[in-house]
Amino acid sequence: MSSLQTKQYSKPTLSFWQIWNMSVGFLGIQFGFALQNANASRILQTFGADVEHLSWFWIAAPLTGMIVQPIIGHYSDKTWCKLGRRRPYFLAGAILASLALVFMPNAELLTSVIPPMFIGAGILMILDASTNVAMEPFRALVADMLPSEQRTLGFSIQTALI
Repeated sequence: MSSLQTKQYSKPTLSFWQIWNMSVGFLGIQFGFALQNANASRILQTFGADVEHLSWFWIAAPLTGMIVQPIIGHYSDKTWCKLGRRRPYFLAGAILASLALVFMPNAELLTSVIPPMFIGAGILMILDASTNVAMEPFRALVADMLPSEQRTLGFSIQTALI
């Protein structure tokens, strides 16, 4: 075996605050989820959703996450670009989530072609998908950046930010 094959790469040990800075974006994602949970039912009711049928709208969000997260995990593991492996997904998820948070309460502006209820439900799914697009790479970033002896601390900080 050559010396290149036997050499192990060791990840640098990070301070608590470096790990905190690496994970604080997770807090922003949770703010997006909180805004979605706090306001989506009322917004959908404003568009004409019946209170007894709101649970049907809320089942779409976890189903979207179950579909989107494995796909994003697969592609972010294989992505190598100038921005890195995870940053393109953070950026895309943040932009899409921001747009969805702006358009969801203003969906009536887009009703010239599609009924507001469909727009509201679609934007709810887009919001959930985009937050999942940003969230999954944050979880993987801990394993990418931290040595194995610090991963517990990294995941603990992410959990505290939820």
